[in-house]
Amino acid sequence: MNRNQLFDTLEQAPDIEVLIIGGGINGIGTFRELALQGVKVVLVEANDYCSGASATSSHMLHGGIRYLENGEFRLVREALHERNRLLKNAPHYAKPLPTTIPIFRWFSGFLNAPLKFLRLSEKPSERGAVIIKLGLMMYDLFARADRTMPTHSFHGRTRSLQNFPALSQDIVSTATYYDAYMPYPERLCLDLIRDAVANPNARALNYAKVTQGTKTEVQITDQLTGRSVLVRPKIVVNAAGPWIDFVNTAIGEPTRFIGGTKGSHIVVDNQALYDAAGGSEIFFENKDGRIVLIFPYMGKTMIGTTDIRIDNPDDAVCTPEEEAYILSLVKQVFPDIVVDPSQIVFRFSGVRPLPRSTSATTGTISRDHSIVTLPPGDKFAFPVYSLVGGKWTTFRAFSEQAADIALAGLGVTRKVDTKTLPIGGGKDFPTDEAARQRYLAHLQKTTELEASHLSILLDRYGTFAAQVAAYMSQGNDQPLASAPHYTRREVEFLALHEDIVHIDDFMLRRSLLAMLGHNSHAVVTEIGGILARVFDWTDTQLNHEVDIMQERLADKHGVVSSL
Repeated sequence: MNRNQLFDTLEQAPDIEVLIIGGGINGIGTFRELALQGVKVVLVEANDYCSGASATSSHMLHGGIRYLENGEFRLVREALHERNRLLKNAPHYAKPLPTTIPIFRWFSGFLNAPLKFLRLSEKPSERGAVIIKLGLMMYDLFARADRTMPTHSFHGRTRSLQNFPALSQDIVSTATYYDAYMPYPERLCLDLIRDAVANPNARALNYAKVTQGTKTEVQITDQLTGRSVLVRPKIVVNAAGPWIDFVNTAIGEPTRFIGGTKGSHIVVDNQALYDAAGGSEIFFENKDGRIVLIFPYMGKTMIGTTDIRIDNPDDAVCTPEEEAYILSLVKQVFPDIVVDPSQIVFRFSGVRPLPRSTSATTGTISRDHSIVTLPPGDKFAFPVYSLVGGKWTTFRAFSEQAADIALAGLGVTRKVDTKTLPIGGGKDFPTDEAARQRYLAHLQKTTELEASHLSILLDRYGTFAAQVAAYMSQGNDQPLASAPHYTRREVEFLALHEDIVHIDDFMLRRSLLAMLGHNSHAVVTEIGGILARVFDWTDTQLNHEVDIMQERLADKHGVVSSL
């Protein structure tokens, strides 16, 4: 069903059970939960799926070891269990990650940590080996019921410098433990949507904005054509993340639930830094108390992050001051490695949808999630549930909670439990080398594509690679001249099946081209040319789309496309 047909369907049958506003990870997760129960549910996203806060994370799946100091034991326990579930349910997009903490003191923070735990202090202080050891012991304890990775280990100074020769000579030890990361978080969102819309009662629309509400109706406007339709939901779920208060205002009930903070990251092409990390995320505390990560990512290195209060999430960009701050962090742990601004290939910044707080220190604001209810009344005939807070790692648990509230309101019994349900291309994904080779051999036999490229597709799409490869094999295909690790028919397939509207949808969210620095004018125009043929753009439309992509790269990501 194409976009116009979806709007036709809503216009002809406006009575729906649940309207979800916001296509980030929490909205999409809730959408999948409800769709699997057979609920008539519609998801609308004002921009592209997973283009807001969910696209600007550190790509981590973690329990949040630092939350222990704030006494958020429930959150850490839940996050660790959900991390382990993702490793099992989405092994194509959730990967184990060794994480190493350089430690510069033995006993630092020993007195301040209890004060922070008791909410008697918000003052940042360096965490020494004793505090880190206690935290990691608790971390391992919380994860023991469904352990999937090794427990933590400590190494003295000599062993640490053997493992990481470029580390500062000032360290006294290192601690290594395991968390997980997501190489393709935006594609995980697409898998969840694909799971949901397999149910005929589920509809998803990107570039569709909620523009106003009445007592019984909500207006949805197509951002592409200006067409509007009115739907009559029984329940509304506001999953707009940092924009929750903006959405509630648009439908007639101003709120002040969100007090977001901005987090910025940079991606650099620096081989010395990449090698120095030794395949491990380097995770440490800056002198100002801010947690820092140096993360080897797909051949590049991601460095972040900041934590700055911000009022309007649309204003979030990585500023020159933040860039300088992030670059300065490297010297603290790798003093002899120079990272030059010219090595930055991508910058990104987003707003965490945290609850409004009067805390003097942003790092102490809870990362837990909650659901705030606007009950039916004079403004609405339906309840509005606002999903406040949340983390990528806990999206399934948060979505399950939101869905169960909606199901109770509808009088519907849950049919499907998602705790052990594979996600998208994680179904039947080969998790050992022998199984991988068998899968690739079968795929090669059915498609006759080169085994090396099929291996790339398997890493990129999980077992959904079979459908991508089948399309690629059914016509004359060739690698892109500007990005040979993609092919023309691969781009065509995604354009036809993944609700792509603009060039940046492909470059920023259906692929990692932009984030990994493949941002040249040649790449933009070649991708644009393929989309133009699929969507029948005129030359004027194509040139406009190329201009939009280059402006977005410059304005939001500090990237100027080279010729």
